[in-house]
Amino acid sequence: MTENEIPSCPPPDPNLTRPKLVAPPGAIDCHAHVFGPQRKYAYSPARGYTPPDASLESYLQVLYVLGIERAVLTQPSVYGTDNSAMLDAMAQHPRRILGVVAVDASITDSELADLNAKGARGVRVNIADKGGNPFDSMDDVRLFCERLAPLGWHLEVLLHVDEFPDLKATFRDFPVDIVVGHLGYMKSPSTLENPGFQEFLDLARDGNWWVKLTGSYRITGAEQPPYPDVIPVAQALIEANPDRMIWGSDWPHPIHYRGMPNDAYLLDQLLDWTDDATIQKILVDNPARLFGF
Repeated sequence: MTENEIPSCPPPDPNLTRPKLVAPPGAIDCHAHVFGPQRKYAYSPARGYTPPDASLESYLQVLYVLGIERAVLTQPSVYGTDNSAMLDAMAQHPRRILGVVAVDASITDSELADLNAKGARGVRVNIADKGGNPFDSMDDVRLFCERLAPLGWHLEVLLHVDEFPDLKATFRDFPVDIVVGHLGYMKSPSTLENPGFQEFLDLARDGNWWVKLTGSYRITGAEQPPYPDVIPVAQALIEANPDRMIWGSDWPHPIHYRGMPNDAYLLDQLLDWTDDATIQKILVDNPARLFGF
């Protein structure tokens, strides 16, 4: 794919509105990105999309309107293993913003330690999007994770649980916790009885897996909110293990070409999915434990 053939993404909804949900003190957005400016932070030629500029200042305004105090930035696939844009953003608010980086096996232990000191708490391997996986195989990822365990880091994977063969067998021996984005990325109209999703539920229930309740607009069959078909998916995951669920806005919603969701609605979905006590866990207690805030 040439530079001119890489699709450009629309920007997020600029109309910031206050959610109905009043976020508890210490709430954490566990999945967001910053992009650009492109003249300073070059995108990977192997990327699958080109995002609009999405500055830290714009993102902090989103957090303010949503009433969320802290955040975890996640390395997007468009930057490959160059984490510069995210690390520079984290450095501006070191106690407030942590990160999940993308690296390859060539990174040294001293470089990992340096990333840890800068607020990195995990490594992301994006299997679903072009340019997001710098490893040759999942066996290589498993071996690499042995180097993450002493740091207390986790591995975040983005994959489609309903299409990925043998989830349990593939990830059985990983030495670190696993975090899965976008509710498992099982797109509607797949059913809860899907074998891959059932394996995913088992892993969330019994294993060392965490679930990001993010990207509902990516898995719904609806063009615009509300997303009623996501409710049973979210509720099944929360019921499986409410102590391993975390939430993220996925701002600025890159590589999404249907109706752009409003961030207030994405937070308010929690009111349809669970109760106040569990929302406290999802927004504060669970992510504070996972990321070490």
